[in-house]
Amino acid sequence: MPHPLQPLVTDDAPSLAERAYERLCEAIVDGTLPPGRKLSERSLAAALAISAQPIREALRRLEGEGLVESRPRSGTFVAALDEGRLLEMGLIRASMEGVAAGLVARNATPEDLAALRDGLEAIRAATAADDPERLQEANEAFHGTLHAITGNALLIRTLRALRAYHVMSRGRVLANRAERALAEAEHAAILDRIEAGAAEEAEALMRAHTMRSLAVAFSGTFPGLAARPDGAAPIETERDGGLDEHDPGRRAGGAARAASRGRTCAA
Repeated sequence: MPHPLQPLVTDDAPSLAERAYERLCEAIVDGTLPPGRKLSERSLAAALAISAQPIREALRRLEGEGLVESRPRSGTFVAALDEGRLLEMGLIRASMEGVAAGLVARNATPEDLAALRDGLEAIRAATAADDPERLQEANEAFHGTLHAITGNALLIRTLRALRAYHVMSRGRVLANRAERALAEAEHAAILDRIEAGAAEEAEALMRAHTMRSLAVAFSGTFPGLAARPDGAAPIETERDGGLDEHDPGRRAGGAARAASRGRTCAA
């Protein structure tokens, strides 16, 4: 039976490992490689017409991001990221993004702020051009710059390990033109507070922005995720079968469950 992936053209830029990663990531997101599918280095290398080494590197990276998982004595498989698990990962990510914004507001240099302003301009340009793909790249670059500026290796590793959530949800969030415009305004407000050194406000705005994105991505599956007047989105209540935002113990339990199910948090 022919493999669903097509061969890569072997040239020098970008690296074969990078291109293999991108191809496999795309195939996982669009369902070409469905959840639970076993991934053989040999068959993937044959399908992409490259050696096994770049496939091995790509799979290690995907595992670190939560998109694939290794099972002892069984092999490597596409991770079974159901909606509930993605939701939990999104809740953890919202907290971590808020922490990142607060840290940057406290410690950013003028050069750091200039880099963030450049990132915001890229978001604005992509939004004005009505180009969702370009906007995805600009959005990732802005957040990546923010994470790097923190200089906090643990936080950066944790957010990288939650990339599976970001990859699987970003298309839902940016598909609507009104949502894209609102996201631009939210990024501008966050950067304004970072530049002012208002760490608590920057953290709160970033958390609200990320939670609103979570509500947009999962509103159809979890109707309890509705925007609050302050712009944040509540966690589902126990009545809805989810977590109660007013119960810290249940919040912590949800995070622990997410971490225990797979590589959603890198220590």
